Amino acid sequence: MDNEFYQDSKELLKIRKQHKTIKPIKIVAQNFINELMQLLFPHFTEDIYYTPEDIVSKIILLKRNFKSLLISLNNKVINDIDKIADEFFNDIFKINRKLWDDALAIYEGDPAANNVDEVILAYPGFRAIAIYRFAHKLYNLEVPILPRILTEYAHQKTGIDIHPGATIGNSFFIDHGTGVVIGETTIIGNNVKIYQGVTLGALSVDKKFVKTKRHPTIKDNVIIYAQAVILGGDTIIGTNSIVGGNVWLTESVPDNSVVYHKSEVKLRSSNEPEPLDFII
Repeated sequence: MDNEFYQDSKELLKIRKQHKTIKPIKIVAQNFINELMQLLFPHFTEDIYYTPEDIVSKIILLKRNFKSLLISLNNKVINDIDKIADEFFNDIFKINRKLWDDALAIYEGDPAANNVDEVILAYPGFRAIAIYRFAHKLYNLEVPILPRILTEYAHQKTGIDIHPGATIGNSFFIDHGTGVVIGETTIIGNNVKIYQGVTLGALSVDKKFVKTKRHPTIKDNVIIYAQAVILGGDTIIGTNSIVGGNVWLTESVPDNSVVYHKSEVKLRSSNEPEPLDFII
């Protein structure tokens, strides 16, 4: 072993010690959220619970695992682990009820959905929303890193990228979902429906704006169609509005608006020269 290789190995060991964790956090976090989903939705497990005591026993086990996961984040100081765990698990039933409302909204809003069970089992939008709602609770409890690990896991599995800091109301529906991006300071009201490729983003990614509202506000009963891009912290989409596909918005629209992108089709004769020169 030459000296340079040895020195590089020594430096790597130093870095590992500075950033050590007790457990492989990503895998443990993924296992935790999957077990939580299995408890709340029988669709994802063969386990059967016969009594409320069975449910309580499972929650006690999950709570213990959750505390262990928080301890694993020991390179980021976390105070009041017991308090955080209590607050999180006290809210899981309320979050669960919200998720059933989300599933019902997806079923009622999509003619292709045959029943709510199909939505829970097969719709990526539901899975992304479910993981987001638990991650959002952790974000509000100021748990470091873990909320992002969970939403990035959902992103990996569904193609839907929801920052855990976003605020999303009841009965939320993401249809198809691939390529959806929802930024950290986005505010979404109730009964909102968005399609694939929608971006709710910031006008600037400058680090100095980290503590400001950078992402849009979407009010109640809004529909945003595929590939629409809505940017800016001051941008508000009014109640009951429709934003058409491929629209690019950086300014607010009032309630009951319909915003659409108007494309133009031009016909040319066969002897007219090609106006575009594509090079592939």
